[in-house]
Amino acid sequence: MDSTPRHPDRFRTATADPIPSSSPAFGTPARPFRIPKGNAPPTKTSILPILLPPSTLRPVAFRTFTRKHNLTISSSALQTLAVFVGKNCGSGWREEGLAERVLDEVAKIWKRAGGGVIVEEGKGASLKTILQALEGSMSGGRVVVGKTASQDGSLKASMGVEDGRVETAGDTSKQGTAEEDDTQLSLHPRRWLKVVDAFDLPRLTYNVDKKYFEAVKSKPSLFPSPAYKTALFRDRYNLVYQRLLRNESFQSSLGVAGVPSLQRSSSNLAHRQSYKLTPIANLLGRSGTSHLLLGLLAISPTGDLSLVDLTGSVALDLSHARMIPEDGAWFAPGMIVLVDGIYEEEEMVKGAALGGNTGVGGAIGGQFVGISICGPPCERRDISLGTSNRHGSGQLSSSGGFGWVDFLGLGSERAQGARMRRIQEKCLRGDQDAPETTRLKVAIMSEVNLDNMKTLDALKKVFGTYNDLSLRERPQAFILIGNFAQKAIISGGGRAGSIEYKEYFDSLALVLSDFPALLQHSTFVFVPGDNDPWASAFSAGAASTVPRQPIPELFTSRVRRAFATANAELNRSQTAEPAGDAIWTSNPARLSWFGPVHDIAIFRDDISGRLRRSAVNTTLDNESDVTMDEPSNSAAGDAVSAAGEGQVEDMDQQQGTKAATASSGASMARRLVKTILDQGTISPFPLPLRPVLWDHASALQLYPLPTALVLADPEAAPFCMTYEGCHVMNPGRLLPEGGTHMARWVEYDVLRNRGKVREERC
Repeated sequence: MDSTPRHPDRFRTATADPIPSSSPAFGTPARPFRIPKGNAPPTKTSILPILLPPSTLRPVAFRTFTRKHNLTISSSALQTLAVFVGKNCGSGWREEGLAERVLDEVAKIWKRAGGGVIVEEGKGASLKTILQALEGSMSGGRVVVGKTASQDGSLKASMGVEDGRVETAGDTSKQGTAEEDDTQLSLHPRRWLKVVDAFDLPRLTYNVDKKYFEAVKSKPSLFPSPAYKTALFRDRYNLVYQRLLRNESFQSSLGVAGVPSLQRSSSNLAHRQSYKLTPIANLLGRSGTSHLLLGLLAISPTGDLSLVDLTGSVALDLSHARMIPEDGAWFAPGMIVLVDGIYEEEEMVKGAALGGNTGVGGAIGGQFVGISICGPPCERRDISLGTSNRHGSGQLSSSGGFGWVDFLGLGSERAQGARMRRIQEKCLRGDQDAPETTRLKVAIMSEVNLDNMKTLDALKKVFGTYNDLSLRERPQAFILIGNFAQKAIISGGGRAGSIEYKEYFDSLALVLSDFPALLQHSTFVFVPGDNDPWASAFSAGAASTVPRQPIPELFTSRVRRAFATANAELNRSQTAEPAGDAIWTSNPARLSWFGPVHDIAIFRDDISGRLRRSAVNTTLDNESDVTMDEPSNSAAGDAVSAAGEGQVEDMDQQQGTKAATASSGASMARRLVKTILDQGTISPFPLPLRPVLWDHASALQLYPLPTALVLADPEAAPFCMTYEGCHVMNPGRLLPEGGTHMARWVEYDVLRNRGKVREERC
């Protein structure tokens, strides 16, 4: 008898039926009925909260925030995260990896919300708000990805974060969205040209304890507390000090035991030596010993030269000192310098033993006899931002690390750099296949004295030179730098007044009206000088306070009308090009092209003359009977050997001059450039010599180094040179002295980061 069942399909319904029976008679497993996904309730898993100490969570937080996301977490933030993880992840925070996933999501949201490099409450984003939003999207100790994406917009709105300040560079999950948004942006290069006023720059100060920059929260004032005057020089010192400690010559090596010698080894294969700075207060009781000091040159109340740091001050004797390099820089009161020498205690001064005591203002007895003096070594921009790969085999350098700091208020290098470089490539390529079809050029003119009729003729010649070129060959921007009047305005004494000054710009408007094509397709930037209003109303042509306000609109209405008339004649409905514009900015000012990619600093000052008048003379007579070491054997010389004359990469001196004059001008330019960039500020002078607005002193900093610096000094010969990756240009006078009918200016190529001095006969 056949035992095969006659209805075999009846026994296969367990796998065929989409909703099988749970009856034991059919041997099918007990499973719940299937419900469509849209109506499925979320799975809830109960979590038993635990008490998680912050010290136990610290290794996981360090691995996630610091190593993975380049963030630093404060103690208070770690305590907050430990409570959150213990409450929402329970005992599975370590074994199941729940804590690491939660902390990774917190780090991503923190960076998307515009938080700084330090995860701390009140530092650009709210950690409590992030955790509250994240807690609602967690289930069973895990983060539901869909909910976090939907809450991202509401989270930014609740914290008041602007879209332009969102840090997205380190978040790879946002790259696709960023690329999609870039397709909707304007691809004309002038859309990405920003002129940043000195009063609009972020007011940053260096925090020594956290080793990071912080924004000053107080409202700026023209009459701040006297404490800001002291903070001005203290911040400068701290900035140079932290920069110096990252220099290779000041980093201790594990291969060198004990205190290194201050003498340079005769063999290049010897161990690299590291040099140690001595605080001035530690000189007490160490008479006759050699030390390397970093301090501020100052004039003591007795009229003697002294060296000051954060611990005290000491009298300085530079009569036997050598400059490193020889005639390589100026050293004047108000500058921070490295001095290598010997401390000599003073046994008795007016019957009192001062060798082991500090005097008034922290001054110690005795004097420091300098053997060599030099400026602090400069630091390249990519090293300061932590984006350098020059050291090592293709790996990023560990020094620096300020890439997350927004120095211009337009986005940091780490956050916006990669995106802006993609936008730059698209802008330059346009609709064609060949890249870089558009050139970014800037024409820079200085000492444009509008009260001189020859200046107007020179401007016509310059504008006519570019007006005949094609649209792609014309400069995208023209920078006109004062003084726009040869004498101070509104200073009395029969000199020019407000009516005459307005007539000067009315004459400029007539010249500009002859070149409507330039007004329609270029941006004109006007930077004032010391003779321009309103600062000249009370300075009478002397050095006014910096930064100083732009020229008031009262005098520039006719020029603005010329731009409006020229743009009205052009139909821009079929093009994405922005209208030509005239921008009056402060002195100093910054030009930013594509965010942090191109940073151009502009400063108008007679700085070379001020340096020559106030510099300390340290040159020794060849017949001096004083015995001393060779300059190349000093620690100060070794410490800045990398920042010497050999780092000037190129120089473009005007051709056709005599060889002696060109050599003298090149030497003067090198001294000027090295002095300013090594000091890290465009005003390294005492306040009586160059007044500074205390609340806006950070606008004068050159740290990190800009990609280019326009140092408009009419007393120096025009030059273009590169030092430590920063291209420095001085256009000189638009009309050279000597009565020659010549127009002189600088043409700067932004993409190549190179300038060229140009001349045309009027």
